[in-house]
Amino acid sequence: MVHPHAIVHFEISSKDRTEMKKFYGEVFGWEFTDYDSMNYTTFTAEGGSPGGFNPITPENAAGTITPYINTPDIADTLAKIKAAGCEILMETMEIPTVGHYSMFRDPSGNLMALLQPLPMQG
Repeated sequence: MVHPHAIVHFEISSKDRTEMKKFYGEVFGWEFTDYDSMNYTTFTAEGGSPGGFNPITPENAAGTITPYINTPDIADTLAKIKAAGCEILMETMEIPTVGHYSMFRDPSGNLMALLQPLPMQG
C-alpha cells in the first residue's frame, strides 16, 4: 500500500530521450516505455519510484527534477496548498488511464506536482 503522500513518480529534464535511455539503461539497468506523441519516456527502476524524461523547455530548464506527490483527494490538497499561500501553476488535468495531476510551487519556489491515481481495478 502506498502512503497517502508518498513520492510516486518524478521527472528528469532531458534534451535527448535516446541519450538518456542509453545512459540510464546501461549504467543502472532501468527499463523504458516511449510515448512519442507526447515526446515523453517513462522509466522504472527496480525497487524505486517510477519516473519520466521531460523535454527541456524554457519553463523546464536543464537540471529540473519534478517530484509527484500522491494524494487521495487532489481538490482538498490543492485547497490546502492555496491556503498556505503557494502558487498553483496548473489546475487539475487528466492523464488517461493514470489519474489526475496538478502542478504548484512550494514556498522555496520548487516545481512540485500532485498525482491522484485512478482507483485500482479488481
